[in-house]
Amino acid sequence: SYYTRRCITEDPNWSLVTVPHLTELCLQHIIHNFEKNPILDRLLPEHQRKVLDRLSTDLPLAVTANLVSDEEYWKRCCTERWQVCDVSNYGDSWKRMFFERHLENILKCFIPNITDPNQVLELIPLCKGYVRKLEIDQFLPPVQAEQKEERDDLSDTGSDAEFSEVFMQHYDLGDLITALPHLEELHLTYGVKDCGMNFEWHLFYFTNQDCSNLAAAVKMCRRLKIFKLTQSNVDDEKIKLLARNLLDHPCLVELNLAHNLIGDKGAQALGKLISRSRLETLDLCNNQICHLGAQALAQALAEKSTLTSLNLRLNCVGDKGGEAIGHALLTNTTLKSIHLGSNNLSEPTAMLFSQVLAQNTTLRSINFSCNHLGLDGGKQLLEGLADNKTLTELDLRQTEVDQEAEYLIHQIVWANREAVRLQHRTAKPL
Repeated sequence: SYYTRRCITEDPNWSLVTVPHLTELCLQHIIHNFEKNPILDRLLPEHQRKVLDRLSTDLPLAVTANLVSDEEYWKRCCTERWQVCDVSNYGDSWKRMFFERHLENILKCFIPNITDPNQVLELIPLCKGYVRKLEIDQFLPPVQAEQKEERDDLSDTGSDAEFSEVFMQHYDLGDLITALPHLEELHLTYGVKDCGMNFEWHLFYFTNQDCSNLAAAVKMCRRLKIFKLTQSNVDDEKIKLLARNLLDHPCLVELNLAHNLIGDKGAQALGKLISRSRLETLDLCNNQICHLGAQALAQALAEKSTLTSLNLRLNCVGDKGGEAIGHALLTNTTLKSIHLGSNNLSEPTAMLFSQVLAQNTTLRSINFSCNHLGLDGGKQLLEGLADNKTLTELDLRQTEVDQEAEYLIHQIVWANREAVRLQHRTAKPL
């Protein structure tokens, strides 16, 4: 006899529930084809959310820049690209962070004559609504292989600057800066990071043409509030050109020129700038300013100034410069903080600042660290502080001041600081 056997094959895991809804299939199609056909605004809010959560962060910016405003999407773009992401430095905007850092990275890696300028120009219409600050700590010079052998014959003392002027002009920021309507902060350093064994002096040369281009650009950037140009070998001639273009600037309130080669003539140009601007903070740390430059700055402080903070640390103003600044502060009513550390100051400057401490009611912070004020200088400052109620910081480290005098000075300054703190506490509304 023959037996017939029937087998039914079934998938035990199959269920109607696992079949995607038509809506889900449509959303998947939209996500997959977003670059060619970006559909977002016409979707319901809950469907927009699903698309944005699954949208690739590798999509061209030409597609996403003006269409996607969702902060969660731009947060993914940032965190997938950079390990450290402090959005508080960007006004708590992830989109602003992305565009500022993306633009900065392009500029740091830009090699003149090799990198296509359109990389920057095409990005401008996409990022101009979001960029408020640019921090560029590296500018690469052009690659001039044919000149390398000739430069190698030179000494390593910086004498290859003559080649740098001709061949080392950096990327011109003019077209970019003037096309960013919301740019308020610009931090620049003309040099190369991590060059290692490839070090050459010309890699750190800020050419005259660079300076001319930059001066014209910052003059046209009318909303610029903070400008920092540090560690860039800026000398007197270059700073005179920059200062001339910043005269009567409507918004600039902070200028940082630390770690450059600015001398007395450059400081004199900056004195004119102080008198004809709204500058509140000026940082000239680690330059080559001597007493003539300090006298020019002091004259500006005495005549007309909105400056509240002046940093002259690591210069060579000496007692002639220190006394000139002291005389200015006898009448100045705007400066709140001054740093004169490491300036070859001694007792004459301390004696004049004793009068300043007795008369000036605006200064809150003075730094005299690493000078030679001596025992008598410390006593003079202590006498000047006897009735002072406004100074809350006075740095006398490494000034050869008597230990007892330094302790008594510290007590007075600490009492002033506590009084200010209690005043602020009682002034706050409950």
